[in-house]
Amino acid sequence: MHLPPSKRLRRSELAVPGSSEKMMAKGAASAADFVFLDLEDAVAPSAKAEARGKVVTALNTLDWGKKTRCVRINDVETEYCYNDIIEVVEGARENLDVIMIPKVRHPRDLHFVETLLNQLELKLKLKKRIGLEVLIEEVEGLINVEQIARCSPRLEALILGMGDYSASQGMDQKEIWGSKDYPGDLWHYPRYKVVIAARAAGIDAIDGPFADFRNAAGYEIEARRGAIMGFVGKWAIHPSQIEPANKAHTPLQADVDKARAMAAAYAKALEQGLGSIALDGSLVDVATVRAQSGILHRADLIGM
Repeated sequence: MHLPPSKRLRRSELAVPGSSEKMMAKGAASAADFVFLDLEDAVAPSAKAEARGKVVTALNTLDWGKKTRCVRINDVETEYCYNDIIEVVEGARENLDVIMIPKVRHPRDLHFVETLLNQLELKLKLKKRIGLEVLIEEVEGLINVEQIARCSPRLEALILGMGDYSASQGMDQKEIWGSKDYPGDLWHYPRYKVVIAARAAGIDAIDGPFADFRNAAGYEIEARRGAIMGFVGKWAIHPSQIEPANKAHTPLQADVDKARAMAAAYAKALEQGLGSIALDGSLVDVATVRAQSGILHRADLIGM
């Protein structure tokens, strides 16, 4: 069953350490569509408890504009996950939009978080439902990605996490970006599998990080490749990556105008009892309009 498309813009998902008030303030003021305050990899074990309070303060006091506000918790097999969820949700309440779950291996990982959120939302009488995103960054997660994608009505997006995934598969760390010895793109298969699972479930697919933030040209290439495959956005681990991520996942105005003209022409054809119509020398039918629907959906979210 296909779910309704997401109503959130995710062209750029900016990672911000939850232990740094300064960087969280910069994230709130950035041009990113989506900011996640990180309690996992970016925070040392000794600082995790304190970081929860800083994250709650940032969510409650900073001006986030139209951005989606997200927190990446620690994975469900750690000692930190339970308190991450309890303290952040009870502290931020309606100022939290999404929780990101790392290292998801099985649907049961989501079920744990979902059950806890159900209880918290009832207890706190929250007026909106908190969404979920999951990171596919373990080989078990990639094997089970189709089941994971469909296992929770809260789930809004799948993210391919290249860093941890490469370690999980035992990839050569010197070769994971632009291998000279491997004949092709090392990430082609996992990217395709994640996009297909997300599309089949009616949720978003987000391309993961590009570690060398000084390599602007490399990031632009990777962002464009992801967009071609069907990812709706890409991670930005540095503010310099926001603009190229937004650009790669924003349709050209000319393409939006053409898609709208096709949709209007097809609607007119249907009113006339026709299944197709000619427009500027090309045939427009139901398949043509369907192919343009993604452009129109993104354009509507962006406000083009």
